[in-house]
Amino acid sequence: MDSAFKQYLVVTGNYWAFTITDGALRMLVVLYFYGLGYSALEIATLFLLYEFFGVVTNLVGGWLGAHLGLNNTMQIGLLLQIIALGMLTVDDSLLSVAYVMVAQALSGIAKDLNKMSAKSSVKLLMPGQDQQGSLYKWVAILTGSKNSLKGAGFFVGAALLTILGFQNSMLAMASALVAILFASFFLLKTDLGKAKSKPKFTHLFSKSRSINILSAARLFLFGARDVWFVVALPVFFQASLNWSHTQVGTFMALWIIGYGIIQGFAPVITGLKKGKIPDGKTAMLWVFPLMLIPVLITGAFFFNAEMGTIEIILVGGLLIFGGLFAVNSSVHSFLILTYAREDGVSLDVGFYYMANAMGRLIGTILSGAMYQWYGLEACLITSSLFLFLAFIISAGLERVGAKQKEAA
Repeated sequence: MDSAFKQYLVVTGNYWAFTITDGALRMLVVLYFYGLGYSALEIATLFLLYEFFGVVTNLVGGWLGAHLGLNNTMQIGLLLQIIALGMLTVDDSLLSVAYVMVAQALSGIAKDLNKMSAKSSVKLLMPGQDQQGSLYKWVAILTGSKNSLKGAGFFVGAALLTILGFQNSMLAMASALVAILFASFFLLKTDLGKAKSKPKFTHLFSKSRSINILSAARLFLFGARDVWFVVALPVFFQASLNWSHTQVGTFMALWIIGYGIIQGFAPVITGLKKGKIPDGKTAMLWVFPLMLIPVLITGAFFFNAEMGTIEIILVGGLLIFGGLFAVNSSVHSFLILTYAREDGVSLDVGFYYMANAMGRLIGTILSGAMYQWYGLEACLITSSLFLFLAFIISAGLERVGAKQKEAA
C-alpha cells in the first residue's frame, strides 16, 4: 500500500475517533443541561467559548501547523479533548455554567486543531493540482465520513446519557481517546505539513481574494445552519413536540449521518463523472435552493398549522435542507484546497475554517437567544437571510473561477 495513502488512513481514523466524541459531547451537554432546567439561551451560552475558541484556534492553528507539523497539532487536539472530557466527570454540584464553558472551550480548541490538521493533510497526501477530480473525491470522502460519524456521535451521546449517565459517559469517551492518542503517536509522520519557509505570524491575514470571498460565504453558510439546528431545534423537539432524549438524539444522529453520506456522493451529484469540476459558479448556484427551504418551513408557523402538521413539515424540510447543505459544504471544502498554497497549506485552510467557526459562533448565540425570545420561526427566517448573503458573496467566486480558467 502507498505510504501517502497509509498516512491518509491514519489521519482519517484519528479524525473519525475524535469526531464521534465531539458529536456525543454536544448531544450530552444539550440534553443533560436541558434536563437540569437550563433555558435555551443558557444552553447556547455553554457553547459560547467552544465556538469562540474555534475562531481563534483555526486562525492560530494554521500557523502552528506550518511550524510544528500537522501530526503534532492533531495530537495536541486529541490531548485537549481528553482533558475537556475529564473536567466534566465531576459531581453535578460543580458543573456551573462558567466551569462547563471552560471545558467546552478546551473541546472547541481540540476539535478545530484536529479538523484543520486532517483537512490540510488531504492536500499533501492526495494527488496534486493536476488531478483535481481525485482531490475532490477524497475531500468529499473525508468530510462526508466525518459528518456521518458526528451523527453517530449524537446517537452515542443520547444512548450513553440513558445508559451510563453524564459523568460516566465522559470517562468512557476519554478512555477511548487515550488509546487513539497512543496509537497515532507512533503511526503519523513527524514532518507532515511543516512549511519549508516558516511563515511569520502576520501571514495569517495575507490571503488571496478567492480565499477571502470563499471564507465570507462559508461564515454565512454555517451560521445559517446553526442558527436553528444547534439549540433551537432539539429544544423545540422536546418542549413543543414532547420528544424524548432518545428520540431527539436518534433523529439528529440520522440527519447528520445522512448529511455525511450525501457529502461523500457530492462529486457524483455535481457531475464529476462527466468531467465537471466545481468552481465559484457551482458554489453560488447550490446556495440558492438551500435559501428557500427555511422560508417554506416558516410558512407552517405563519399559517398557524396544527402541531402535527408542523412536525411533518419541519422534519421533511430538515431532510431536504440537509441534502442541499451537504453538497454546498463539500463544494466549499474542495474549493479551499484548490485555492490554498501547497507550502504552508494549513495557513489558508486555518483562515478559512476560522470563518467557518465564526459562522458557528454567531449561529449558536442566535439559536438560543432568538428561540427564547421569538421562537423557532425567527431562527428559520434568519437562516434564509444568512443564505441570501452567502449567495450574494458567492457571486464574487464565479468571477474568480472564470479568471482562473482563463489563466489555465
